[in-house]
Amino acid sequence: MIAGIRKPRRSTPSKTPSRVERGASLTTAFQDLRKMIVMGQLSPGSWVVEADLAKRLGMSRTPIRGALQWLQREGYVIEHKEGKKGRILIAPLTKEDAHELYTIVGHLESLAGMHTATLPAEQREKLADELAALNDEMNQIATQRPVDPRRVFDLDKEFHARVVEASAGPRLLALHRSVKPQVERYWRLYASSIINELHVSVAEHNGIVAGIRKGDPAATQEALARNWTGGLDRISGLIDLFGERGSW
Repeated sequence: MIAGIRKPRRSTPSKTPSRVERGASLTTAFQDLRKMIVMGQLSPGSWVVEADLAKRLGMSRTPIRGALQWLQREGYVIEHKEGKKGRILIAPLTKEDAHELYTIVGHLESLAGMHTATLPAEQREKLADELAALNDEMNQIATQRPVDPRRVFDLDKEFHARVVEASAGPRLLALHRSVKPQVERYWRLYASSIINELHVSVAEHNGIVAGIRKGDPAATQEALARNWTGGLDRISGLIDLFGERGSW
């Protein structure tokens, strides 16, 4: 090398994220944001600021933007128009929205319940015993003071998930997993008031267990529909009492 002349350093090419990496980031952003919405960490009706969310999740704005589009398709966020401009906000919790969601999930679970009730007797008996154990624990919690709403929520969620997962095909299961978390938003927000009528839910669950144990699709479907109709009536009453959240 000639004195005084340094050999130029090779520049390290910047690494461009692969399609797989971009897809993973998008999925992670979607799952994280959905969880924050369902858990109430992003309040109903609050404005969405991409930069704030990106900083909060430690991501770039690109996967955040894609995740918000995904969440909008599934109803977790909505676009609020102001003239020609639009802003994204967290979907409000309203009586009309609750009616649609509870009706959809009720139909999906009723359909799954019909199939579950046609499983072989040995499978139905095992499942019925598991469901009865979950419901018994829920019934015990109902008599305690103070009641732990988070435990009640987990038990109720597990009860319904097992009914669906016992027989649902991939499409029905995907639909259920897509919509059900939106119902959970209502449950979590109004949980402290819902648990006052927990004994009613326990009685409705007993009907579901009985239908599955007997292998009676019609009875199982009717019991699940009654549970979701009753749940809608209870949540609608609470919305009337406490008001809608985030409604514009």
